Amino acid sequence: MREITPLSERDCFYIADRHKAAFDYPIHCHHEYELNFTEHAIGAHRIVGDSEEEVGDYDLVLIAGSNLEHVWEQGTCTRDDIREITIQFEQDLLPESLLQKNQFNSIRRMFERAQCGLAFPLPVIMKVYSKLDNLAHHRKGFHAVLDFLDILYELSICNNARQLSSSAFARIETHSESRRVDKVQKYIARHFAEEIRLEKMAEMVGMTPEAFSRFFHQRSGRTLSDYILDIRIGSATRMLVDSTTSIAEICYDCGFNTLSNFNRVFKRKKGCSPSEFRENYQKKKVFI
Repeated sequence: MREITPLSERDCFYIADRHKAAFDYPIHCHHEYELNFTEHAIGAHRIVGDSEEEVGDYDLVLIAGSNLEHVWEQGTCTRDDIREITIQFEQDLLPESLLQKNQFNSIRRMFERAQCGLAFPLPVIMKVYSKLDNLAHHRKGFHAVLDFLDILYELSICNNARQLSSSAFARIETHSESRRVDKVQKYIARHFAEEIRLEKMAEMVGMTPEAFSRFFHQRSGRTLSDYILDIRIGSATRMLVDSTTSIAEICYDCGFNTLSNFNRVFKRKKGCSPSEFRENYQKKKVFI
């Protein structure tokens, strides 16, 4: 479901502070960016793209992907005093000309990563908790905008926020500050359905296989094989959600040689089989 948000063209952001006993909104996406905070929702399930996690007592996520499906579900949460603060704002709240300034570099990088959804750790949530609470109460006016920008800045300097959805599912191109890694990532995005060999990647950037393997790991935080698997699995999850293509066809279209290997890797990465993933996701969709 594509949500039509209450955000007015004349407002910088829309904020909703809800107190409730259940999550009942269906899985959805929208054009606007969203910062979503939940409190007292331990056991609830958060779905962002092809990521599904059980949340703790506090959860804070930034979503900056206009087509990135997301939802919070009841799960095993039994609390009747759940609090949810949702802030939605247009992508051009901070125009590109401003985001390119040195003082806004960290926010620009955060927005880029948040195209896949970004979950913040508890210490950072506690750092901005009172600011979110205050913002939810005064909601309007010039100083509310400054307070919101302050929250965004505090979140942007967090070094251990986690990306949630795979980039392939979110349909986001990955970029690296390393020219060599970026070149390889772009090649993989175009050719992930084919056989990809370490030797060819190393030759593309003028390095030995051993040196490139270490270099890629250092710059991306993942081995080349893990990175390729993540791209293939992310592409498979998107096809499972968006098409009626058979699982066997998806397996080969995403670069896996055998169905058994595809099923094994998928279950290891996603905690369920491809058929279970498709069935579970379809149950969450509402068609209007």
